[in-house]
Amino acid sequence: MIPSASSLTTASDVPSPALAGETLESVTTRVSGIPLARRTPRFWWVGFLTAFLGVLALCASIGWLFVRGLGIWGIAMPVAWGFAIVNFVWWIGIGHAGTFISAILLLLHQRWRTSISRFTEAMTLFAVACAALYPILHLGRPQFFYWLLPYPDTMGLWPQFRSPLVWDVFAVSTYGTVSLLFWYIGLVPDLATLRDRAEHRWQHRLYGLLSLGWRGDARHWAHYERLYVTLAGLATPLVVSVHSIVGLDFAVAILPGWHSTIFPPYFVAGAIYSGFAMVLTLVIPLRRLYHLETDITDRHLELMAKVMMAMGWIVAYGYFAEIFEAWRVGDVYDRFMTVNRMTGPYAAVFWSLMACNILAPQALWFGRVRRNPVPLFVVALLINVGMWLERFVIVVTSLHRDYLPSSWGMYRPTFWDWSTFLGTMGLFLALLFLFLRLLPAISMSEMRALVSGKEPGT
Repeated sequence: MIPSASSLTTASDVPSPALAGETLESVTTRVSGIPLARRTPRFWWVGFLTAFLGVLALCASIGWLFVRGLGIWGIAMPVAWGFAIVNFVWWIGIGHAGTFISAILLLLHQRWRTSISRFTEAMTLFAVACAALYPILHLGRPQFFYWLLPYPDTMGLWPQFRSPLVWDVFAVSTYGTVSLLFWYIGLVPDLATLRDRAEHRWQHRLYGLLSLGWRGDARHWAHYERLYVTLAGLATPLVVSVHSIVGLDFAVAILPGWHSTIFPPYFVAGAIYSGFAMVLTLVIPLRRLYHLETDITDRHLELMAKVMMAMGWIVAYGYFAEIFEAWRVGDVYDRFMTVNRMTGPYAAVFWSLMACNILAPQALWFGRVRRNPVPLFVVALLINVGMWLERFVIVVTSLHRDYLPSSWGMYRPTFWDWSTFLGTMGLFLALLFLFLRLLPAISMSEMRALVSGKEPGT
């Protein structure tokens, strides 16, 4: 639900744009001018074409995978899970910040979410799309992915509901569906604004079709607010449940390093941690390129940095709790796994993730760092790298040396592992550039509510 007029006039939160002399017309013109601009900026073409090269690499990698099979990847016993699962968990985690900002902060009436909620919602959808590719490709026969769906067939076969792979199907599909509805419903009032301001016929027809006949009367706003807050209520438990299920993918196994009850909350905190890091990594340069410093202020960056720092400490607690538990229980296999992570062949990866996820965020204790886009961007980028390394350590180091020394082995990603990963990054950025060019990246209806100090539709 849109924040009430009383909450909009409090001075304890992010300053309203009205305090800077903003008007309803200036907010609408600035935000709608980006998708309705006659000429596309040069930096957009450079970014989009670069990202599209990644999309082509992804198509080539998937095509070659269909031709030759999973052997083109570096996975082999005992490491049957490699980049595919590492990247799946990483992409799903990135999508959690969007739902956290849009749903949870909306229900908590946090006004500072207004300027970044639309962007993070889109980021969630694109990250989930990238994540959903990996379990399907990892099946070995991805053309039969629909076998994971519980539909009645003529042979009476059903999926194995005790399999974590089936849990992921339900979790990711539900999360993606609710996130898509939540994002689209929030767009409807702004699509109507673009429809009314469009100068080209194709824009008028496109935005008119997508706006669903929105006219902005009291009845429309009443239905909109009820539906929006209902979807926020549905999306809020998904923040916890989806990545908890991803954590259970590992926790239900009996391998040392995976069989741990701390994984569900630890994975949720890590998802929000990496998600906010990705939001900052993308928002900081984009607000400069599109001159959105008035809407996305240094105060917004500072608040996101504080949330990121809080989540970072929960992640750090998970690291130390895992090490302490291996020592406390006294299980020889858990102790060996912990020591192997620190001193084994992947020790450099382990200590790199510790440096990125624990040491680098300590700079956020200083207000100058939190409010300065350049060092904040560097810290967020390091956290993104560190969270990917964390997923690599969790997946690979627990598999490559298990109970039997005779089955030990090393995992070395191949060219096709890297090309698939970089291809999904290209897909993510290409979708993001299209979103920025065609749709409003900031919610105009909520920004106008902040300026006027009134409920939309009143």
